[in-house]
Amino acid sequence: VLVNSGSRHEAKYLSGISHFLEKLAFSSTAQFGSKDEILFTLEKHGGICDCQASRDTIMYAVSADAKGLDTVVNLLADVALQPRLSDEEIEMTRTAIRFELEDLNMRPDPEPLLTEMIHAAAYRNNTVGLNRFCPVENTDKIDREVLHSYLRNYYTPDRMVLAGVGIEHEQLVECAKKYLLGAEPVWGSGQTKDVDRSVAQYTGGIVKVEKDMSDVSLGPTPIPELTHIMIGLESCSFLEEDFIPFAVLNMMMGGGGSFSAGGPGKGMFTRLYLNVLNRHHWMYNATSYHHSYEDTGLLCIHASADPKQVREMVEIITREFILMAGAVGEVELERAKTQLKSMLMMNLESRPVIFEDVGRQVLATNTRKLPHELCDLISQVKSTDIKRVVTKMLHKKPAVAALGDLTDLPTYEDIQAALSSKDGRLPRLYRLFR
Repeated sequence: VLVNSGSRHEAKYLSGISHFLEKLAFSSTAQFGSKDEILFTLEKHGGICDCQASRDTIMYAVSADAKGLDTVVNLLADVALQPRLSDEEIEMTRTAIRFELEDLNMRPDPEPLLTEMIHAAAYRNNTVGLNRFCPVENTDKIDREVLHSYLRNYYTPDRMVLAGVGIEHEQLVECAKKYLLGAEPVWGSGQTKDVDRSVAQYTGGIVKVEKDMSDVSLGPTPIPELTHIMIGLESCSFLEEDFIPFAVLNMMMGGGGSFSAGGPGKGMFTRLYLNVLNRHHWMYNATSYHHSYEDTGLLCIHASADPKQVREMVEIITREFILMAGAVGEVELERAKTQLKSMLMMNLESRPVIFEDVGRQVLATNTRKLPHELCDLISQVKSTDIKRVVTKMLHKKPAVAALGDLTDLPTYEDIQAALSSKDGRLPRLYRLFR
């Protein structure tokens, strides 16, 4: 079951409700007395369960033997619409969230933290810029009443999709009619009052966190002290036609890491590998990411290096952004398109991914584009498309996230100036000698 509800809808509520709901999922319900009872029921069908909340969706998922379909849909309906949310469970969730927040700040990998920061910088205080994690000060304020008030507005039939893979469509429809159609949720079915329909407003900006990163590593081989920078620009929503050229551009730059799935070396021809990591041995990381939502998107590059080389690192990244608008080689473009297609096909070999793909597409557009349709769209991308989307993107203000020792970080104005210059260079520092 996928619900169109996430941290982006929390503007009128306490921040952190989705985080709470994710942690509370698959706890006791009207039919099942405890989490153990749910797990025991699933075990009879060799099943496992999981709940994931993102900025715009919350997903309750179960993988089990197809013979147990009836039991599974009954269980999912109960988990989504009839949670007990007992005081004890809410208290345990508070503790779990506090631990998770502590862990987040102590991790050597700053990726989740930087992703939060770049969203906060790009969409200041609105929609997808709202924090996905529950702030510590809100953990005590969120109780059953707050949760019920939120659920009443966002867990409504028009915002829910039941998706299934490895199952006959008719069987799934029968089960949906039996357990979900007309089901009365535990919070009652009163009128929805406060549904937030605001559209994401891209603001650009900078979020900086000065942090001592010298002691993050555990174990015998210390990780060198690094400063992490992420620079992003607004791209487009996944409903727009430009979404495909942006996905190709992200692949061409080095999306998904230079050595992720696809065998060693598949990322060795990406620009961030060839032009950045290959030439500047002191840079520890350079990866591009593309986050896309139904009303906006963000293309960003994450880089990390020694604090003394931050200025140089920022300039290398701004220059890469400017170079995106330049010439795109035919071989380079074809390679990026082939890589994108193979990644798409490889991911869709796994059933949980197919399920999520079906669910999210239907939730957002009421239809599903099949893999071969997407591959056709990827094939049609030309170098002029890449140039067009980049030129449009470079007219926006940048979003910047910086974490670590920021003594040598250029000012936001300098970064903005570099991104609107011809060569992407930062304004020179003039030192006055007396």
